[in-house]
Amino acid sequence: MTKALQKAFEVASQLPDREQDDLAAAIIEEVRAEAAWEKALSASLPELERLAEEALQEYRAGRTKPLDPEKL
Repeated sequence: MTKALQKAFEVASQLPDREQDDLAAAIIEEVRAEAAWEKALSASLPELERLAEEALQEYRAGRTKPLDPEKL
């Protein structure tokens, strides 16, 4: 455990029990959500690489235009 996380837990330990439980649930949910995001991103990497290569080919072939944010 890092010193920063240990300090955060020390500070959190001063909260009332209910708030500690809420914080613990939020931390667990965040860690799980991050793991799910990483898994989904890893699974989509081949498709993202294919799309990036396709976009580069279109750019190199002159089939793209500069993006004008004012026209979005």
